[in-house]
Amino acid sequence: MKEDRPSWQSRRRSAAALTGRVFRHRWTRRVRVAGAVGLTAVAGSLIGVMLFARADINVGPFSAEMSVVPSVEGGTEINIPPLGSLHLDSHRGPIHLRVDLGSLDQSRTEALIDNPAAISSAGDRAVDEVVAGVSRLGLRTMGLAVLGGLILAALVFRDVRRTAAAGITALVVTGGSLGLAAGTLRPDSISEPRYEGLLINAPAVVGDARRIADNYGRYAEQLQTILGNVSRVYSTISVLPVYEPAGNTTRILHVSDLHLNPASWGLIRTVVETFEIDAVVDTGDIVDWGSSAETGYVSSIPSIQVPYIFVRGNHDSIGIQNAVAAQSNAVVLDNGLTEVDGLTIAGIGDPQFTPDKSESNEAGDESGPELLSAAGDRLAQTIRGSGKKVDIALVHDPAMAQPLSGLVPLVLSGHQHRRSVALLPPPETPAPDPSASASPAPAPPVAAQPTVTTRIMVEGSTGGAGLRGLEKEEATPLSLSVLYFDENRELKAYDDIQLGGTGESNVEMQRNVVGLEPEETPAPASSQPAGAPSPS
Repeated sequence: MKEDRPSWQSRRRSAAALTGRVFRHRWTRRVRVAGAVGLTAVAGSLIGVMLFARADINVGPFSAEMSVVPSVEGGTEINIPPLGSLHLDSHRGPIHLRVDLGSLDQSRTEALIDNPAAISSAGDRAVDEVVAGVSRLGLRTMGLAVLGGLILAALVFRDVRRTAAAGITALVVTGGSLGLAAGTLRPDSISEPRYEGLLINAPAVVGDARRIADNYGRYAEQLQTILGNVSRVYSTISVLPVYEPAGNTTRILHVSDLHLNPASWGLIRTVVETFEIDAVVDTGDIVDWGSSAETGYVSSIPSIQVPYIFVRGNHDSIGIQNAVAAQSNAVVLDNGLTEVDGLTIAGIGDPQFTPDKSESNEAGDESGPELLSAAGDRLAQTIRGSGKKVDIALVHDPAMAQPLSGLVPLVLSGHQHRRSVALLPPPETPAPDPSASASPAPAPPVAAQPTVTTRIMVEGSTGGAGLRGLEKEEATPLSLSVLYFDENRELKAYDDIQLGGTGESNVEMQRNVVGLEPEETPAPASSQPAGAPSPS
């Protein structure tokens, strides 16, 4: 053992000497220095950008401040006090643009109000002012990043060459980040903002769906009207006026699964008044147990003051359906059609009454999917027999929707307590009957009925799932949607509105423009019913 000790110590000294030589090698030193220079350049750039990368611009009557901050996802945030903020998926990359609209200049505001020509010119100039401000902010950001990298490198290294290398690194990193943001720019993102803030003022900020859906080139006209409206609000200290909608736009409010929540009626009335809704459609589960004691809940329907179209859900009894039908402005559809503001709407009630899922229905649990599909088939036959072009079909459970594929352009449903939008698989073409070829006298040809692409929109719970919404750790949000139809009765856009569940107060609205992004057509339908397992 004594003879092995010198050998072990010798090997350790040899390894330490080798490590020291590698560590002191000139290429190792260069790598260490390059890494230190790079980290110093990035750190200095971040400090300079986060502290000083701001630019003040005038947008119409507003004084606005633009700034950039590092971000993984990119995007743009526009803060409009006291209304809230707009979030745009405008670009990708490590830079997030923030625009804070500040105070109004009194003289410019008065000039806009008193002179209509000034309002028009302000709207025309606003886009150019924003573009110029972004360009100026980009140059300022690059300059501050390089300056920050140079100053920090000079303090750390006290070497001219390393300081210069840090400045070049900062220039390359910042220029690459700005170039990535510019290369991934999405001008169409202005059509689909995510709104956060006061719900009652949302339409004034987001604007009219029909005008936004037309094309991005008309954004200057949109901005002109927004500037005029907001200027009048600040100058007169009055309530923000609702954005003036196009005269040929029909607005339908889709609600579902109120589940006896009394807060739902106030929310629905607010949205109806603010968005100038033409009709409300309710896809069922307005109560929880379908009992006679719950019929008083539906007496609030006349306070909505627009047509209220209803289809029965699996929590709604025939007695509840009759109570809804007794309201002055209500229309109950149970395998029937109605017309509202030029739109033809068909609907059918849920064939099952299962307020307590732990109890089997009379036909047995095994027959549930067949009952739902059969109800969808009955509604499809009614639509075909009517000879009318139906624009919207209403069902409660999405599993009832597949027989309507290719027959109507839009199916509205609920039941699942979560929002989703998808295209239904096209209907299957029936296989030819081999026995038909042996028939001596073939039947006369029947003209094929044209098919359409069918979109299904499943609403969340406008009542926050009622008491069920309190059973989970996170409260179920209150959800409802505004649908915009043009003069050709085509769906052009929809707003998804979501309020935090019981005990929460956040409000979020997402604008969606139909056709802005390509949609995949699903494969033909299988024998499985449409829709997924649901909570009610």
